[in-house]
Amino acid sequence: MPCAEATDGTRIAFDDIGAGEPVVLLAGQANSRGWWDPIRGDFAAHHRTIAVDAVGTGGSDEPRDGRYDTRRFAADVVAVLDALGVGKAHVYGTSMGGKVAQWVAVDHPDRVGALVLGCTSPGGEGGLVAERDVVRPLRGAPAQVREALVDLMFTPEYARAHSGPFHVLGARGMSPSARRGHRRASEGHDAWDELGRIRAPTLVLHGSADLFCPVGNAERIASRIPGAEVSVIDGARHAYFEEFREQASAAVLSFLARHPLDAG
Repeated sequence: MPCAEATDGTRIAFDDIGAGEPVVLLAGQANSRGWWDPIRGDFAAHHRTIAVDAVGTGGSDEPRDGRYDTRRFAADVVAVLDALGVGKAHVYGTSMGGKVAQWVAVDHPDRVGALVLGCTSPGGEGGLVAERDVVRPLRGAPAQVREALVDLMFTPEYARAHSGPFHVLGARGMSPSARRGHRRASEGHDAWDELGRIRAPTLVLHGSADLFCPVGNAERIASRIPGAEVSVIDGARHAYFEEFREQASAAVLSFLARHPLDAG
Protein backbone atom coordinates (compact mmCIF):
# COMPACT_ATOMS: atom_id res chain seq x y z
CA MET A 1 0.00 0.00 0.00
CA PRO A 2 1.51 3.37 -0.97
CA CYS A 3 2.17 5.85 1.82
CA ALA A 4 3.24 9.46 2.10
CA GLU A 5 5.06 10.92 5.08
CA ALA A 6 3.52 13.68 7.18
CA THR A 7 5.63 16.44 8.69
CA ASP A 8 5.92 14.49 11.97
CA GLY A 9 6.99 11.32 10.14
CA THR A 10 3.61 9.59 10.35
CA ARG A 11 2.82 7.34 7.39
CA ILE A 12 -0.31 8.42 5.49
CA ALA A 13 -1.82 5.67 3.35
CA PHE A 14 -3.74 6.28 0.15
CA ASP A 15 -4.71 4.62 -3.08
CA ASP A 16 -4.73 5.94 -6.61
CA ILE A 17 -7.31 4.62 -9.07
CA GLY A 18 -8.36 5.81 -12.51
CA ALA A 19 -7.09 8.32 -15.02
CA GLY A 20 -7.85 11.92 -15.86
CA GLU A 21 -7.85 15.06 -13.78
CA PRO A 22 -7.08 14.08 -10.18
CA VAL A 23 -9.77 14.20 -7.50
CA VAL A 24 -8.91 13.74 -3.82
CA LEU A 25 -11.61 11.87 -1.87
CA LEU A 26 -11.85 12.49 1.87
CA ALA A 27 -14.01 10.32 4.14
CA GLY A 28 -15.97 10.99 7.29
CA GLN A 29 -14.96 10.77 10.94
CA ALA A 30 -13.41 7.46 12.03
CA ASN A 31 -13.72 6.03 8.53
CA SER A 32 -11.08 4.86 6.09
CA ARG A 33 -11.03 5.37 2.33
CA GLY A 34 -13.37 2.35 2.17
CA TRP A 35 -16.12 4.95 2.77
CA TRP A 36 -15.95 5.59 -0.98
CA ASP A 37 -16.03 1.98 -2.19
CA PRO A 38 -19.73 1.86 -3.19
CA ILE A 39 -19.42 4.90 -5.47
CA ARG A 40 -15.71 5.02 -6.32
CA GLY A 41 -16.33 3.75 -9.82
CA ASP A 42 -18.49 6.75 -10.66
CA PHE A 43 -15.46 8.99 -10.33
CA ALA A 44 -12.68 6.63 -11.39
CA ALA A 45 -14.41 6.23 -14.74
CA HIS A 46 -13.64 9.89 -15.48
CA HIS A 47 -10.91 10.96 -13.08
CA ARG A 48 -7.78 9.88 -11.34
CA THR A 49 -9.13 9.31 -7.82
CA ILE A 50 -6.85 9.63 -4.81
CA ALA A 51 -8.49 8.39 -1.60
CA VAL A 52 -6.68 9.12 1.65
CA ASP A 53 -6.75 7.32 4.99
CA ALA A 54 -6.69 9.96 7.72
CA VAL A 55 -4.28 9.22 10.56
CA GLY A 56 -5.49 6.37 12.72
CA THR A 57 -7.63 4.78 10.00
CA GLY A 58 -7.03 2.15 7.35
CA GLY A 59 -3.37 1.83 6.48
CA SER A 60 -2.30 5.11 8.10
CA ASP A 61 -0.44 5.20 11.38
CA GLU A 62 -1.60 7.00 14.46
CA PRO A 63 0.08 10.40 14.57
CA ARG A 64 3.55 10.39 16.07
CA ASP A 65 2.96 13.81 17.59
CA GLY A 66 -0.47 12.80 18.92
CA ARG A 67 -2.16 15.60 17.00
CA TYR A 68 -5.68 15.04 15.71
CA ASP A 69 -7.35 18.03 14.11
CA THR A 70 -8.86 18.84 10.73
CA ARG A 71 -6.15 21.32 9.82
CA ARG A 72 -3.48 18.71 10.42
CA PHE A 73 -5.44 16.22 8.29
CA ALA A 74 -5.42 18.83 5.49
CA ALA A 75 -1.63 19.10 5.66
CA ASP A 76 -1.48 15.31 5.40
CA VAL A 77 -3.53 15.49 2.19
CA VAL A 78 -0.95 17.84 0.72
CA ALA A 79 1.80 15.41 1.75
CA VAL A 80 0.02 12.75 -0.31
CA LEU A 81 -0.18 15.07 -3.33
CA ASP A 82 3.52 15.83 -2.93
CA ALA A 83 4.35 12.13 -2.79
CA LEU A 84 2.45 11.58 -6.02
CA GLY A 85 3.92 14.62 -7.74
CA VAL A 86 0.42 16.09 -8.18
CA GLY A 87 0.56 19.86 -8.15
CA LYS A 88 -3.16 20.54 -8.24
CA ALA A 89 -6.28 18.43 -7.75
CA HIS A 90 -9.98 18.73 -7.24
CA VAL A 91 -11.01 17.95 -3.66
CA TYR A 92 -14.24 16.23 -2.60
CA GLY A 93 -14.81 15.78 1.11
CA THR A 94 -17.88 14.50 2.91
CA SER A 95 -18.79 14.84 6.60
CA MET A 96 -15.53 15.31 8.54
CA GLY A 97 -13.77 14.95 5.19
CA GLY A 98 -15.58 18.11 4.13
CA LYS A 99 -14.13 19.88 7.13
CA VAL A 100 -10.67 18.74 6.12
CA ALA A 101 -11.33 19.86 2.55
CA GLN A 102 -12.15 23.35 3.81
CA TRP A 103 -8.67 23.65 5.30
CA VAL A 104 -7.00 22.27 2.19
CA ALA A 105 -8.65 25.07 0.21
CA VAL A 106 -7.90 27.74 2.83
CA ASP A 107 -4.30 26.83 3.59
CA HIS A 108 -3.20 25.50 0.20
CA PRO A 109 -5.20 27.42 -2.43
CA ASP A 110 -2.72 26.72 -5.20
CA ARG A 111 -3.25 22.96 -4.79
CA VAL A 112 -7.04 22.95 -5.23
CA GLY A 113 -8.98 23.05 -8.50
CA ALA A 114 -12.68 22.68 -7.74
CA LEU A 115 -13.92 22.04 -4.21
CA VAL A 116 -16.92 19.90 -3.26
CA LEU A 117 -18.14 19.95 0.34
CA GLY A 118 -20.72 17.31 1.24
CA CYS A 119 -22.88 16.88 4.39
CA THR A 120 -20.49 18.98 6.42
CA SER A 121 -20.25 21.98 8.74
CA PRO A 122 -18.13 25.13 8.98
CA GLY A 123 -17.82 24.64 12.72
CA GLY A 124 -17.37 27.50 15.13
CA GLU A 125 -20.08 30.03 15.78
CA GLY A 126 -21.62 29.45 12.35
CA GLY A 127 -21.97 25.71 12.57
CA LEU A 128 -25.19 23.86 13.37
CA VAL A 129 -24.92 20.66 15.40
CA ALA A 130 -27.21 17.69 15.81
CA GLU A 131 -29.86 17.74 18.53
CA ARG A 132 -28.94 15.84 21.70
CA ASP A 133 -31.69 13.29 21.14
CA VAL A 134 -30.20 12.52 17.73
CA VAL A 135 -26.70 11.69 18.96
CA ARG A 136 -27.56 10.18 22.37
CA PRO A 137 -27.95 6.62 20.97
CA LEU A 138 -24.39 6.83 19.62
CA ARG A 139 -23.10 6.49 23.18
CA GLY A 140 -24.78 3.13 23.75
CA ALA A 141 -23.81 -0.50 23.21
CA PRO A 142 -22.27 -1.47 19.84
CA ALA A 143 -25.50 -2.91 18.43
CA GLN A 144 -27.41 0.21 19.44
CA VAL A 145 -24.74 2.45 17.93
CA ARG A 146 -24.83 0.57 14.64
CA GLU A 147 -28.62 0.78 14.45
CA ALA A 148 -28.54 4.50 15.21
CA LEU A 149 -25.84 5.16 12.62
CA VAL A 150 -27.69 3.26 9.91
CA ASP A 151 -30.78 5.34 10.66
CA LEU A 152 -28.82 8.59 10.48
CA MET A 153 -27.09 7.62 7.26
CA PHE A 154 -29.95 6.12 5.25
CA THR A 155 -33.70 6.30 4.89
CA PRO A 156 -35.59 3.34 6.42
CA GLU A 157 -36.63 2.18 2.96
CA TYR A 158 -33.04 2.01 1.75
CA ALA A 159 -31.80 0.32 4.91
CA ARG A 160 -34.48 -2.37 4.64
CA ALA A 161 -33.63 -3.03 1.01
CA HIS A 162 -29.86 -3.20 1.57
CA SER A 163 -28.50 -5.63 4.12
CA GLY A 164 -24.99 -4.26 3.82
CA PRO A 165 -22.18 -4.28 4.42
CA PHE A 166 -22.46 -0.54 4.89
CA HIS A 167 -19.15 1.28 4.40
CA VAL A 168 -19.94 4.43 6.38
CA LEU A 169 -20.30 3.04 9.92
CA GLY A 170 -16.68 3.36 11.02
CA ALA A 171 -13.37 1.77 10.09
CA ARG A 172 -12.51 -1.57 11.57
CA GLY A 173 -9.37 -1.91 13.63
CA MET A 174 -9.21 1.66 14.90
CA SER A 175 -7.79 2.00 18.38
CA PRO A 176 -9.87 3.70 21.09
CA SER A 177 -7.36 6.57 21.15
CA ALA A 178 -7.70 7.09 17.40
CA ARG A 179 -11.50 7.09 17.64
CA ARG A 180 -11.33 9.67 20.43
CA GLY A 181 -8.90 11.72 18.36
CA HIS A 182 -11.20 11.74 15.36
CA ARG A 183 -14.15 12.78 17.50
CA ARG A 184 -12.14 15.66 18.99
CA ALA A 185 -10.97 16.71 15.54
CA SER A 186 -14.47 16.83 14.11
CA GLU A 187 -16.07 18.48 17.12
CA GLY A 188 -13.24 21.02 17.37
CA HIS A 189 -13.34 22.05 13.72
CA ASP A 190 -13.75 25.80 13.24
CA ALA A 191 -13.14 27.31 9.81
CA TRP A 192 -16.00 29.81 10.04
CA ASP A 193 -13.83 32.92 10.05
CA GLU A 194 -11.54 31.58 7.32
CA LEU A 195 -13.99 30.37 4.68
CA GLY A 196 -14.00 33.74 2.95
CA ARG A 197 -10.40 33.08 1.92
CA ILE A 198 -11.44 30.16 -0.31
CA ARG A 199 -11.14 31.04 -3.98
CA ALA A 200 -11.73 27.60 -5.48
CA PRO A 201 -15.03 27.10 -7.32
CA THR A 202 -17.14 25.41 -4.65
CA LEU A 203 -20.17 23.14 -4.67
CA VAL A 204 -21.92 22.45 -1.36
CA LEU A 205 -24.05 19.28 -1.28
CA HIS A 206 -26.40 18.15 1.48
CA GLY A 207 -29.38 15.93 2.14
CA SER A 208 -32.56 17.71 3.15
CA ALA A 209 -33.31 15.08 5.84
CA ASP A 210 -29.82 14.99 7.38
CA LEU A 211 -30.21 15.13 11.17
CA PHE A 212 -26.61 14.16 11.91
CA CYS A 213 -25.29 17.33 10.28
CA PRO A 214 -28.27 19.68 9.89
CA VAL A 215 -28.94 20.84 6.35
CA GLY A 216 -28.79 24.49 7.39
CA ASN A 217 -25.01 24.13 7.41
CA ALA A 218 -25.01 24.04 3.61
CA GLU A 219 -26.32 27.58 3.19
CA ARG A 220 -24.12 28.80 6.01
CA ILE A 221 -20.99 27.45 4.36
CA ALA A 222 -22.01 28.83 0.98
CA SER A 223 -22.71 32.25 2.46
CA ARG A 224 -19.04 32.50 3.48
CA ILE A 225 -17.39 31.22 0.28
CA PRO A 226 -17.48 33.62 -2.67
CA GLY A 227 -19.54 32.23 -5.54
CA ALA A 228 -20.33 28.92 -3.87
CA GLU A 229 -23.21 26.85 -5.26
CA VAL A 230 -25.60 24.78 -3.14
CA SER A 231 -27.44 21.61 -4.09
CA VAL A 232 -29.82 20.00 -1.58
CA ILE A 233 -30.97 16.46 -2.32
CA ASP A 234 -34.57 16.04 -1.27
CA GLY A 235 -35.19 13.28 1.26
CA ALA A 236 -31.54 12.30 1.65
CA ARG A 237 -29.91 11.68 5.01
CA HIS A 238 -26.22 11.89 5.89
CA ALA A 239 -24.98 9.34 3.35
CA TYR A 240 -26.69 11.11 0.46
CA PHE A 241 -23.78 10.23 -1.82
CA GLU A 242 -24.49 6.49 -1.53
CA GLU A 243 -28.27 6.22 -1.30
CA PHE A 244 -28.86 8.97 -3.86
CA ARG A 245 -25.78 7.98 -5.81
CA GLU A 246 -27.06 8.67 -9.32
CA GLN A 247 -28.15 12.21 -8.53
CA ALA A 248 -25.21 13.08 -6.28
CA SER A 249 -22.42 11.67 -8.43
CA ALA A 250 -23.88 13.32 -11.52
CA ALA A 251 -23.97 16.69 -9.75
CA VAL A 252 -20.35 16.42 -8.68
CA LEU A 253 -19.08 15.20 -12.05
CA SER A 254 -20.96 17.97 -13.84
CA PHE A 255 -19.47 20.56 -11.50
CA LEU A 256 -15.94 19.26 -12.01
CA ALA A 257 -16.43 19.25 -15.78
CA ARG A 258 -17.43 22.93 -15.62
CA HIS A 259 -14.27 23.77 -13.70
CA PRO A 260 -11.34 21.96 -15.34
CA LEU A 261 -7.93 22.27 -13.73
CA ASP A 262 -6.36 24.02 -16.69
CA ALA A 263 -8.94 26.78 -16.42
CA GLY A 264 -7.42 27.95 -13.13
